[in-house]
This record gives sequence, C-alpha cells and structure tokens, in this order.
Amino acid sequence: MRFHSDLKNIRTFAKLTAAFSSLEKLVWLRLSDETAHFTVVPDTGSQIWSTLPMDFLFENCTIQSAEPGNTINLELSLQPLHRALKSAQNSISASLRLTKKKGVPVLSMTITTTTSRPSHANAHAPPRPSHDDPFGFDDDHDRTHLETSLRREHEKIITQDIPIRVLHPDTVASTVQPALQEPDVHIQLPPLLQLKSISDRFTRLALASGSGSSSSSSKSPRLEISANMHGGLRVRITTETADISSAWTDLDNPELDPAQLRVPIEEHPSTKFRDRGPDAWASVYVDGKDWSRVLSAGRLEGRVIACFCHNHSLVLYVYIPHYDDAGGDDAVLTYHVQAYSA
Repeated sequence: MRFHSDLKNIRTFAKLTAAFSSLEKLVWLRLSDETAHFTVVPDTGSQIWSTLPMDFLFENCTIQSAEPGNTINLELSLQPLHRALKSAQNSISASLRLTKKKGVPVLSMTITTTTSRPSHANAHAPPRPSHDDPFGFDDDHDRTHLETSLRREHEKIITQDIPIRVLHPDTVASTVQPALQEPDVHIQLPPLLQLKSISDRFTRLALASGSGSSSSSSKSPRLEISANMHGGLRVRITTETADISSAWTDLDNPELDPAQLRVPIEEHPSTKFRDRGPDAWASVYVDGKDWSRVLSAGRLEGRVIACFCHNHSLVLYVYIPHYDDAGGDDAVLTYHVQAYSA
C-alpha cells in the first residue's frame, strides 16, 4: 500500500478540515485513482458525505493498493491534520505520504517554507574576482547559480505526522449514506454566518427561558426551519413564554435539470409546492446546537442549496470554491442534517 502526493488548494483543504471538526474529531478518507471521499459520521447528529475529484486537493499523486481502483481507506484525526494544513498555507510546497513510524501508520506531511535571512547594515559585498583569478566567477551565469544556492540554504523543511488508522473495506461498507429523496422545496440559503448568528440567538433565548419546543431545559432546543418555492425562508423558536421567528424573502429557488430527475418536472414535488403558492411551506425541526455546528460550513464561503422534505429531512449542498484556482469547478459537500418532524 502506497500513497504520496503534492498538495494543492491548501487553504481550501484547511477550511474543509475546520468544517469537519465542528461535527466530529475523526474523518474517514477513502482515496482511489479518481476520487477522494470524505465522510464524517458522529454517533449522533448531522453527517457529511462528499466525493471530491483527486485533482481538487492532490497533484502528482502516486497511489497503490491491493483493493480495486487502488482504494485506500483511512481514519484521520482532524485536529493534527488541520494544524498541519494551517502551517502549510504560506509554504513553498507541501506533500503527504503514507508511511510508518515505529511500526505505526501515519500520514506524514512535509512542508517546505522559507526563513528570513538576517540583514547586516555594515556588511560589505565581496569584491568580484578578476578574470585572471583561476577560482573566480567570470560570468553572470555562475553568479546567479551561487545566489540561487544561497537562497536554498534558507529554505526550511517541516514534517508533521497525522495519526491514522487503516480501515478494512468491510468496515467502511457497513456505513451507508442516507437515501436522498426528491425535495419538496429547494432554495439557496442566505450567508450561513448570518443564519448562524440568528439561529444561535434563538437557541440562547430558548435555553434562558427554561424550555424549548419539545425539549426540556436540560436539552438543546429545537428550531423550526421552513422554506417555500417562492424565495421564502423562516427560522422559528417557540417557548412557554415566546414565539419568535425571523424570515428572508427573495431568495433563489434554482431551476432543476430535468435530465437529472427521476420523474417529469411537472410531476416533481417542488413543482407542486410552487403551484400551491407562497403559503406552502416545507418544514423540519432541528437541534439548535447541532444546527449551529452545521452552519459553521459558512467558513467555506460558497453558496449553499437546502433541500427540504416536509416533516422528514433536510439536506444541504455546500459548494466549495477554488480559492487557489479561480477557473476551477466548485466541489460539493453533502450535509445530512439531523431533522425531526413536528
């Protein structure tokens, strides 16, 4: 089993690990010839499932495994991975290699960075040797080569090891992504950090009041999240003493691609919800604290499409922009939000 790759889009990779860390301390990473699968499945709460092209985060990659498609399944500790990526953000280059240290498998990240050279105000440049000096430099090419060599002497190599566990394919196969249903409502959410600020305020109000809807004061309150097919989104909290909501209007309900649908567009649930008018809301309840952790995906700064199945499920598609490659296609994270019916 072998894996070695240079890293690209390091800033994006660091933001990804920060988003994963908000839900869980560990992430499953399945590497293959074409894709990198990241899976975050806590014991309770929302889940993340994503499939990224290998060239989104890796380049000059070598991967070998006895499994079909050169598949390698790893469990990674997110905190050391995120710390290593933060160290690599301003580096000249960085690479990852699967190896062993004292018989224990690790992902070793090698980071090449530069250190500043001390300046000496009174230092004098050495005189240029004369042409009759047999050990002198008699052309600019040699001088340039020397200057390049001196610069390289000030490069710094940092190695950080990320603890991992190699997973058996059967272990990974036993965890299955939740089924996706055709949504009743799909809508582009407002900026997640704005939505998080309001949702967190509602959660604190419910906790301060002593009880949230369908929950006791010792548990996280449940927020009602609703949307319609006419650009409307609503967050609501009810307590014994208050009923508070915040609403957004004129949001985008993206057009669906008929070629991607299981049913004709005129029979799709979202078409029926649109035809019923702006008073037709699809709603779910979410755990306030878990919802706050999900909304931490706002640090990725991409657009987010929410898909509601009324009284059943809520799925967020978080599009990840290429920070280091403006012309690259966005990748997508799929959040299966833990949702409850009314």
